[in-house]
Amino acid sequence: MQEYRVNRQIRAKEVRLIDENGKQLGIIPIQEALRIASEKGLDLVEVAPQANPPVCK
Repeated sequence: MQEYRVNRQIRAKEVRLIDENGKQLGIIPIQEALRIASEKGLDLVEVAPQANPPVCK
């Protein structure tokens, strides 16, 4: 089973963010992605770490 990095474990400076409905929000700084997830009461999960930039939901 694959383990995913979550929240502060994500090391990238920028990520491609996809919201909870599957809508792509674009490439944004990790701090902004963490803020968005926190405001929605969600964890930020890095689902494609090999992508450039990594993809997070």
